[in-house]
Amino acid sequence: MDRLQGPLDAVVAISREVELPAVLHRIVTTAMDLVGARYGALGVLDESGERLEQFVADGLSAQEREALAEAGLPRGQGVLGHLIRYPDPLRIDDIPGHPSSVGFPAGHPRLHTLLGVAITVRGEIYGDLYLSERDDGQPFDAHDETVVVALAGAAGIAIDNVRLFARIRVGAEQFQRLLLPTPPDLRPFTAVAIYRPAAEPSQLGGDWYDAIPLPDDVVAVVIGDVAGHALQAAAAMATTRNMLRALVFDQSCPPGVVLDRLDRALETVTNQRVTTTTLARIEPERAGWRLRWSTAGHVPPLLVTREHHVVHLLGEPGLPLGVDTEQPRPDHTRLLPPEATVVFFTDGLIEHKDHPLDESLSALAGPAAVHADLPLPDFVRALADQHPSDGHDDMAILALRTPPA
Repeated sequence: MDRLQGPLDAVVAISREVELPAVLHRIVTTAMDLVGARYGALGVLDESGERLEQFVADGLSAQEREALAEAGLPRGQGVLGHLIRYPDPLRIDDIPGHPSSVGFPAGHPRLHTLLGVAITVRGEIYGDLYLSERDDGQPFDAHDETVVVALAGAAGIAIDNVRLFARIRVGAEQFQRLLLPTPPDLRPFTAVAIYRPAAEPSQLGGDWYDAIPLPDDVVAVVIGDVAGHALQAAAAMATTRNMLRALVFDQSCPPGVVLDRLDRALETVTNQRVTTTTLARIEPERAGWRLRWSTAGHVPPLLVTREHHVVHLLGEPGLPLGVDTEQPRPDHTRLLPPEATVVFFTDGLIEHKDHPLDESLSALAGPAAVHADLPLPDFVRALADQHPSDGHDDMAILALRTPPA
C-alpha cells in the first residue's frame, strides 16, 4: 500500500496543473521524488520526432545552470538520442561506458546512472523523461523503472488534458472577443476599448462594452458585467447588450429611464441574471460637452483631464439589473472639458481580495494621472497593464476622449 500511495499522490499532483509548463515541471520533480533521484529532465520532441525542442530540467544548482547556459538546448545525442531512437525503458549503471555515450558538455555534472522512459500522448512519442543519480548512490532498479513507467502513462494523459484545455480556453476567449464590438467612428470623439481575460484560466465571462453614435452629435456609451461565467453568462450578456442598443435610440429619455425600461424588459422576456452596468450619453453643451449617466450597481467611471487631474464620477448608484424593478434609477450630469478622457471599466480592473474597493479605485487614479497625455490607445493599454486588481476576473475598458476646444 505504501508503494502504491506514492504514485497515486503523484498522479493527483500532476493532474491539478492546468498550464503546460507547470505540468512538465511537475512531472520531472514528481519522478525525482518517487525514485529519490538527484537530477531529472523531460525532453520534448519537435514535430519530426527526431530532435528536442524543449528541455525541462531540475536538480541543477544555480552555478551548474549558469555553466550550461552557453551550451544551449541538448541536441538529443548520446544516451539521450538512444532513447529517442529506441523508446523502450532504459536503465544504465555507467553512462560513460555505454556504447551510445558521447560525453558531457563543459560544465555539465558528471553523471553515472540513468533511468529513461518515453512519454506517449495519443499513441505518439511526446518526449522522454530522464532521471539520474539516486540519492543513496545505488543504480536504478526494476522497481524504479516500474514506478516511472506508470508515472509516464499518467503524465501522457495529463499533458493531453492540459493541451485540450488550452485549446478550449483559446476558443472561448476568441468567442468572447467576437461578442464585443470594435468602437465605431465616433468623431469628433476618439474611443478605444480593450478586453483581457482573467490571469487564471476561466470560462466565458459576462463583461461587455458598447459605443453607439446617435443623431445630433450624441454618443451613447455602455459598460457592463453579467454575474457568473460560462455560456449562460455570455448569452445573457449578448441579450442585454442587443436590447439596450435598441432602447438608447429614444433620445427623449435620460439614461436612468432607459436602464429602468431595460430592467423591466429583461424581467419579462428572459431568465434574467444579475447585471451591473453604466449607461452614459455625451451631448453637445454650448461650446463643449455634457456627460449624463446612470449606474446600475456598477463601479464609477473615471474622468481624467489633460492637466492630469483624476476624478471618480461618484453618484448615487441604482441597484443592479435583475434585483428590483420598482426602485428608482438616479441620473447624474457633469460638464466635460476639452481633451478630457472618460474611462468606463468593469470591476476586474480594480478588484483585489486583499484590498477594499475604495483603496483600489484610488490606486487606479495613479497610473491614470501619470499617463493622461498619452495617445488614447497607449493610455488604455497602460491602465490595463498597471491595474491594481489581483487578476482573478476578466477586465474590460472603454475610454472616450473629447476633442480640443
